[in-house]
Amino acid sequence: MNSTFRFKKIAGDLSVHILVAMVVGIVVGRLMGESASMFAPLGTLFIQLIKMLVVPLVFVSIVSGSASLGATNSAGRIGINAILYIVATTVAAISVAFLVGAWLQPGAGIPVELIRSFIPTENYSLQAEKMEFWPMLLSVIPENPVQSLAQGNILHIIFFGLFLGFGLSSLPGSKKDSVVNAFNTLLDALIWCIGKVMWVAPVGVFGLMADATGSFGYELLLKVANLFWANILAALIIFLVMYPLTLHFFSKIKLSRFFKEMLRPQLVALSTSSSLATLPVTLKTCEEKLGVSKETTSFVVPLGATINMTGSAIYYTLVALFFAQLYGIELTLAQYIAIAVTSTIGSIGQAGVPGPTLLVVAVLVSAGIPIEGLPLLYALDRVFDMLRTVLNITGDAACSVVVDHLSKTEK
Repeated sequence: MNSTFRFKKIAGDLSVHILVAMVVGIVVGRLMGESASMFAPLGTLFIQLIKMLVVPLVFVSIVSGSASLGATNSAGRIGINAILYIVATTVAAISVAFLVGAWLQPGAGIPVELIRSFIPTENYSLQAEKMEFWPMLLSVIPENPVQSLAQGNILHIIFFGLFLGFGLSSLPGSKKDSVVNAFNTLLDALIWCIGKVMWVAPVGVFGLMADATGSFGYELLLKVANLFWANILAALIIFLVMYPLTLHFFSKIKLSRFFKEMLRPQLVALSTSSSLATLPVTLKTCEEKLGVSKETTSFVVPLGATINMTGSAIYYTLVALFFAQLYGIELTLAQYIAIAVTSTIGSIGQAGVPGPTLLVVAVLVSAGIPIEGLPLLYALDRVFDMLRTVLNITGDAACSVVVDHLSKTEK
């Protein structure tokens, strides 16, 4: 009975459907060769559906998230320290991802001619565009936010969304609640839309994999394994170096005690792939096992589960570098900054959105990198998500320990 139930549960898992579709697509592409391109429109359909949702999703989630984040000013010292820690560690994680990506070059090595057969030439440029620093920085500010929304300029959308969200958070509750609730309702509707689109993912992945494998075989698929190892290395650097350093210098807790007590939340995170699902275990561990005050724990851990996403920031950055290397795009300073900014804001704004890989679209679009190859990652997204979540909840606990210590010493 239990085995039958378990089989039905696994068989109904979307990740399993996508994995099966990926394998079937590879086999069909292998058998049919170039004629497998007849399935390409299925992938194009899926990509178009994603493109349709990414702009409103990014805008609404950024406004909703920043409106809530801006309200944390009332939390005083604890809120300021927590946000500073989260921003600092997220920036550090992105920097590590840039270094690892530049060193390992996970997407390099595929001949450009083969990429052109999969991605239309007009979708990207192999020539690096020169841009001065200040004009590039000023270009982040939209002249016409409505036009930016229509054109899908992700950096403009993020800037305006943050500005509007913080503006909403500054209003009295009687004025802002209805608007914020409207944005939250709209976000729920978009999440429903994403859920429906993701059920088309197996069909889209099949079409794209059949077309890609028929065009140039297994070489591209092996590159995904390179991305996986790069992601593990970057995560380990944060997990074994950055978090221990912050705990050593900004708290009095023993590292052995911290990691021993965090084992249970990490196992829950590994199995659920959700920071919010792990939240009760993380709260209990911080308060009862790590000695963090209830005041700090009740504020910092839920906040961290919402916006402290170092694992996601690493993933977004590495995926952007992976596809840039895959397509042979020489990134400019402007594109690097776009990736860094969008990865930071995207990781903060991902809470409540299923399938975090969807937010990689925003990062790729902001840097002018084509998204057509993104479904290659969907079948392994569950594995990537498990790693991201373990790193995220470990960061939440480290943040609560550090913030609690700083708050006590500042009294």
